[in-house]
Amino acid sequence: MAAELKSRSEGRTMVLTLSNPEHRNALGPGIYAAGVEALNAADSNPEVRTVVITGEGSTFCAGGNLQRLLENRQQPPEVQAQSIEGLHGWIDAIRTFPKPVIAAVEGAAAGAGFSLALACDFIVAADNAVFVMAYSSVALSPDGGGSWSLARALPRQLVSELLMCGERIGSERLQQLGVVNRVTPAGGALAEALALAAKLNERAPNALASIKELVSDAAGNSLTTQLASEREHFVRNLHHANGGIGIQAFLAKQPPRYGD
Repeated sequence: MAAELKSRSEGRTMVLTLSNPEHRNALGPGIYAAGVEALNAADSNPEVRTVVITGEGSTFCAGGNLQRLLENRQQPPEVQAQSIEGLHGWIDAIRTFPKPVIAAVEGAAAGAGFSLALACDFIVAADNAVFVMAYSSVALSPDGGGSWSLARALPRQLVSELLMCGERIGSERLQQLGVVNRVTPAGGALAEALALAAKLNERAPNALASIKELVSDAAGNSLTTQLASEREHFVRNLHHANGGIGIQAFLAKQPPRYGD
């Protein structure tokens, strides 16, 4: 079966499923392009408020297809560079997408699969999930923003161990370190991710978009710049229709019903 990215709706959540069972949901150029296209469609559809990315079956994603990488060694370097650009385009699309993205991880998230999960705003993982930056085990270095994400989330020494030694790390340990949000029994990651998505779907989408942008920009901003950005977002959201809905509902002790 050809690798594909399946898409379906669960209420106001778009579920994207990595499907490449023969190669444990390994990634490839077709999936990268489909991922960007799906996010573009979700961005323009007000009915979609969250996105969940998961893998088919008992594995989230084994990363890159090593057989394809071997074949690319026989091609000019530009061939692999173009493939990585496709992956990086999808990673960047996830990071800049204005709606929450949740990774639902069962089994292994290896190499670029780990990088993909790290690019999401939330990670929900089964208690038997295993995360590994396997690149150095085959004499390669990371892609997909894995080094960027880990270096901002964890101490340098631990990041060096994960990247240089290719050490496996479990979901419970990553939760203790603040990288994984929720740990579920095996087989329960998608259901828990959808429950989290449903909770997010009840919040004002403009406020969530502002929060995602502020969090994304914070590491590269000075405090002065971040304060100015927070001011602009706050004022904009206060004067958005949802600002009035939220404040009035809170004062009236009633659940808010936000618009787009």
